[in-house]
Amino acid sequence: MTDGQRIPVIIDCDTGVDDALALLFAVRHPALDVRAITCVAGNTDVDGVVRNTLTVLEQAGAPDIPVARGAERPLIEAPRSARHVHGHDGMGDLGLPEPTRRPADVDAVTLLRREILASPRPVTLIPMAPLTNIALLLRTHPEVVRGIERIVFMGGAAAVGNATPVAEFNVWHDPEAAAILLTAGVPITMYGLDVFTRVVVPAADVRRLRASGDPGARLAGHLLAHRPAHPDSRPDDPSETAGGLGDAGAVCAVADPEGLTTHRLPVDVSLAPGPTRGMTIVDRRPRPGESELHEGTREQPLVDVGLDVDVERYVKLYLATVEA
Repeated sequence: MTDGQRIPVIIDCDTGVDDALALLFAVRHPALDVRAITCVAGNTDVDGVVRNTLTVLEQAGAPDIPVARGAERPLIEAPRSARHVHGHDGMGDLGLPEPTRRPADVDAVTLLRREILASPRPVTLIPMAPLTNIALLLRTHPEVVRGIERIVFMGGAAAVGNATPVAEFNVWHDPEAAAILLTAGVPITMYGLDVFTRVVVPAADVRRLRASGDPGARLAGHLLAHRPAHPDSRPDDPSETAGGLGDAGAVCAVADPEGLTTHRLPVDVSLAPGPTRGMTIVDRRPRPGESELHEGTREQPLVDVGLDVDVERYVKLYLATVEA
């Protein structure tokens, strides 16, 4: 909001515990104008994602933001959920009430096109899920590119993966969609696992949120408690209630880009079958190698890859926003 105007954003999500944390932040940050939210299968099935998204908006007391149902499976692969991480309902099995809000009467791609082209300012897209909806949008309606300022997506990794040793879940879930996104022809920021796992809210802050009288802040506390800071921790262990922000860090990077250190690097996605499928190949070499010298260089999209993050800055930003 450097020019005094709010940033128009559209969020594409698979809500999801950390997607819910991101939504709670986005709808409460004064610099962000959330124009639409689109849903895709990922952490849970797409109908569960729609339900969870509407529930979060109600708990947050958010304005009437259009929410649309999108792709129920990847472009090629079968759907593969992450319920073992996010609970059977995708929201930590917190027993939240069914939402009274209803989704928009259009599909996700239609809503994305409508809101991008109708926005008075170019939109920032924040995909925090498998990239199926975004790929379908770009291939079906390429004219939207003129209305996109930047894409800041949570996905990929320059170092190690989580779905496989080398592939991050969102990209692994639909590698072809990720490859399409990388050639969108607009500036792209990759908020990958290299920074994703580092932003952790301390236990004392999580406990304060859980005791809040505000439903949105209280929900954030319960969700953070379901996301232990260490992979081998248990959510019901009272000594391990520090929680990772996960996807919410990508939205923090839109509201406060100075907290994220990026390097502009060539990025490719492995589409071949086998153990590297879904890997984001981030070329961090200072000069071409023997492969390029002998076989010729291949043009790769340049992406602003997040490699370092100011953890304390984003934790403070998140807490100040959600508790406001």
